[in-house]
Amino acid sequence: MRAYDFAPLYRATVGFDRVADLMDRVLTTEVNQSTYPPYNIEKTDEDAYRISVAVAGFSDADLNVEQRENALIVSAKKANDEAERTYLHRGIATRAFEKRFHLADHVRVTGASHTDGMLHVDLVREVPEALKPRTIEIASGGTKAIEGKKASKKVSVEA
Repeated sequence: MRAYDFAPLYRATVGFDRVADLMDRVLTTEVNQSTYPPYNIEKTDEDAYRISVAVAGFSDADLNVEQRENALIVSAKKANDEAERTYLHRGIATRAFEKRFHLADHVRVTGASHTDGMLHVDLVREVPEALKPRTIEIASGGTKAIEGKKASKKVSVEA
């Protein structure tokens, strides 16, 4: 496995340390990471996403969906089955699991539903007004625009 050095990135940028940490974490995780249970991530709209996890054999009470800061944690633990059964073949895995999804800034969970053995978690990215692009008025002539309004005085520029 290759080791990447992100030191030049830290020296040349400000505020991108989370991105570098995330890249470092992704590149250093083991290749043999568990793929159970299978899941899909889809983009349903401009700023909307859905994570669908195959959770056959689990009831609503067995499942847990939690958002902590910038992480979505989907976990399940099967309650002990009191009835003893004799299986000739057991192909439906109901072992406990925990899946973590790292979320971008301003992404939040809007809801979760469990139907037909699939757990659907809906997410939306809500960019705060302060971070949305805004149009800056360009003043003409010698006037100066202040907070979207034209100044009443003319500003002279001396060379």
